[in-house]
Amino acid sequence: MSAYPYLAHWKEEISRSPNAIYMTLADALALSIRKGDLREGDRLPPQRTIAEYLGTNLTTVTRAFTEARRRGLIDATVGRGTFVRVGAGESHWRHTGPAVVDLTMNLPPIPQDPPLQRLIQSDIATILKQQDLNSLMSYRVTGGTLEERQLGAKWIAPVIGQRRTEEILISPGAQSALAAIVSTHTQPGDVIVTDRIAYPGIRTIAAQFDLILVGVDSDMEGMMPDQLDRVCAEHHPRLLYCIPTIHNPTTATMSLQRRMDILAVAQRHHLHIAEDDPYSLLMDTPPPALAALDHSRVSYVATLAKTLSPGLRTAYVALPNADMTRRVAAAIRAIALTNAGLLSALTARWMQTGQAHTILHAIQKELRLRQSIARKVLGEGHCMNPDGPHVWLKLPDWWGSADFVAYARRRGLALVPSTVFTISGEPPQRARIALGSAPDAASLEESLHGVLSVLQHKRSPGFADIV
Repeated sequence: MSAYPYLAHWKEEISRSPNAIYMTLADALALSIRKGDLREGDRLPPQRTIAEYLGTNLTTVTRAFTEARRRGLIDATVGRGTFVRVGAGESHWRHTGPAVVDLTMNLPPIPQDPPLQRLIQSDIATILKQQDLNSLMSYRVTGGTLEERQLGAKWIAPVIGQRRTEEILISPGAQSALAAIVSTHTQPGDVIVTDRIAYPGIRTIAAQFDLILVGVDSDMEGMMPDQLDRVCAEHHPRLLYCIPTIHNPTTATMSLQRRMDILAVAQRHHLHIAEDDPYSLLMDTPPPALAALDHSRVSYVATLAKTLSPGLRTAYVALPNADMTRRVAAAIRAIALTNAGLLSALTARWMQTGQAHTILHAIQKELRLRQSIARKVLGEGHCMNPDGPHVWLKLPDWWGSADFVAYARRRGLALVPSTVFTISGEPPQRARIALGSAPDAASLEESLHGVLSVLQHKRSPGFADIV
């Protein structure tokens, strides 16, 4: 095995890492590239050879290679083998130089009216005058106080309907809530089914709990029921994770009929659903959540990170019943303990005074303006939702996603490649543009013109084209 000395390092990393073997193997491969042990264009050993040396199974190595390809580290060609791709030796796509405007983070734009900074300063001052500082700065009850849960139930009622307070929890962000729900319903080695092109946060959770993700194909309305039915029959998943409204990244929104069809498949296969709903309240008349259509089967999460601000660190969770609420609350306590008192007090004040809706309406207005700018600059053919915070950019034939994003970064534009979102199969020729993180509409328009210029640029051939 002297021809592949880096394999000894991979074996050592696997032996001491607590993470899933396939993720550790992908990380070790990336480290070998950064250290120069593997260079651009190097051929990797056959997967079976690697599996035998590492003492693991072929499926694990295949999953590791899929992960490495998703990160833009390797290319595989039938009949030729697997190679370190050109550009893999550079830093990660998010860290290859300064961007004029960072279009990677799906943030709500900071509204100018009302002026958020002045509003926060004023309301924090009022809270400190009216409430006990020791209480604000101390540990709090996991899942929120009764008043906070009542306010949360009222906030999400337009999407899921009326809920009893004992079915509502407050979580410090959606990610911890989703992790709590997933850990409550699964054991290591279980399968979670999701969209083949999915929010990468679910990949992080699956890796942490040693779960297997299986992707389902989608169309313009999102996850396809017949494909979900096939995957359920074949893999017997424990949980379905989905974003039915303004999907991240594809922007697809399920029709009412599609929602009913997905629920029918879930019922047939006794499948619980984790519904991630960050964007519904950006719409004036959002469709009913899956949780509104099937109360007993769906655990629902709605974060304020996309509708007000991620700085509030608040998500509202609606569970099927009081027993499930207790179980998920215990998981949240184990993962994140509780919300921050000062931020919880600010959020509650905004809910009580109606300021939360004022801020929401300002963000809705600004996002609609930014979507109209994106459509004007980029043209048709891309996936957009007029109320959403992002665009799923379609690339021309000559651009692969990772190469496009790497080239855009060198031009001062930070985007997210489709490889980040791809659970299985070939990444689509797409990239995600987040519209909310630009400081203002004028900066966004300037950056989008830069994106258009990169779209129209025909890249130079890479090493694979050299004979």
